[in-house]
Amino acid sequence: MSAELISILALVVIFVLATTLSVNMGALAFAGAFLVGTLAGGLDADGIFAGFPGSIFVVLVGVTYLFAIARANGTIDWLVAAAVRLVGGRIALVPWVMFVVTGVLTAIGAVSPAACAIVAPIALGFAARYNISPLLMGAMVVHGAQGGGFSPISVYGSIVNGIVDSNKLEGSPVFLFIASLVMNTAIAAVLYVVLGGTRLSRTRQLVPVGAGAGAAGGGADGVADDPEPPAEEKAREPLPHEQQVPLDAPKIATLLGLVALVVATLVFDLDAGLTAITVAVILSVAWPSSSRKAVTEITWPTVLLICGVLTYIAVLQEIGTVDYVGNAVSNVGVPLVAALLLCYIGGIVSAFASSTGLMGALIPLAVPFLAQGTIGPIGMVAALAVSATMVDVSPFSTNGALVLANANARDFDRERFFRQLMMYGGIVVAVAPLASWLVFVVPNWG
Repeated sequence: MSAELISILALVVIFVLATTLSVNMGALAFAGAFLVGTLAGGLDADGIFAGFPGSIFVVLVGVTYLFAIARANGTIDWLVAAAVRLVGGRIALVPWVMFVVTGVLTAIGAVSPAACAIVAPIALGFAARYNISPLLMGAMVVHGAQGGGFSPISVYGSIVNGIVDSNKLEGSPVFLFIASLVMNTAIAAVLYVVLGGTRLSRTRQLVPVGAGAGAAGGGADGVADDPEPPAEEKAREPLPHEQQVPLDAPKIATLLGLVALVVATLVFDLDAGLTAITVAVILSVAWPSSSRKAVTEITWPTVLLICGVLTYIAVLQEIGTVDYVGNAVSNVGVPLVAALLLCYIGGIVSAFASSTGLMGALIPLAVPFLAQGTIGPIGMVAALAVSATMVDVSPFSTNGALVLANANARDFDRERFFRQLMMYGGIVVAVAPLASWLVFVVPNWG
């Protein structure tokens, strides 16, 4: 068996083990890089370590370190509360608030699963308290995260744009960002209508379900014009829009640090990872008590996942597997069909695994195919990126699993919600790659 086939078989085994046994895919990928690189590819340790993505490692550590501090000192809570108060607590706008907040978090550098982990409990809390569809709230969180997930300073954006640059492909970070934002906003709008978001437009102020018709003055919607809750509800734990989160010095400094991160990376073209670590260190030195545990809250599993997968892909590139697979796809004969196949490969695999890890594997597979020049690389990269991330609503994907876990914590019917996520995830897997192909690939063919 050739080294190329062995490496492909090993990659399949890595995905299967990571999916079925919940073993970190990055750890498996590091082991695969060592075994395949050494035994099948003839590489030594230096050859394997040459593929380690040092710059992406710094981005992941720096950004998640900064957001761990922002979460610890209450800055994230203040941002969510401010966003909900901005719409006057109107229930019809709350799903869109969750979409926007999660999108902003990922757009300015939060890892997508981390953003979902922050916002999903809040979103599902609103869903349970005010009788909003949990599927609507959960999906708005995931699609919001993916909508902002390809900004030039985001983790996804850094990974994809870095791979595009390293493979000397024509790229457009702004187009990639807008493509993902538009597609996820469009599907969120459809979901909002289908799952009853428009029926919430009659409401004005948030009043908890079960407050009582006499006290609430509302109907079955659990809403009323009187914003004052009954006495028995005053003892409940307040929700973010009801909380008085003071804007103290640590929060102001953190907000200024986030602004500085955006300006430094977008205006002055400084490294996002090094800038984020610098801001985080300054905040840690100024307020050590609130940031003492932030290092332990860096998303090390995600760091391991991405670095492991990208190192393994670098080994595949070194031994010729990427060219081998890319040429096989190119030999399909019809470029548009080959492009559609790649989109579906990305969507289906990502629905059962991590999109973050898959990003590093999917785009290099298309490099030989794109070298033919019949398909525009900018549109194809956007189609692959959107196909592999919109499906993260699947309960088997990281973000979908986070939403499901928080729904369980809110006493929703677990089995019913799981079936809803499964059905919706299946629809997105079937539709998203095709839609991305039609919108981004077909117009740029020829």
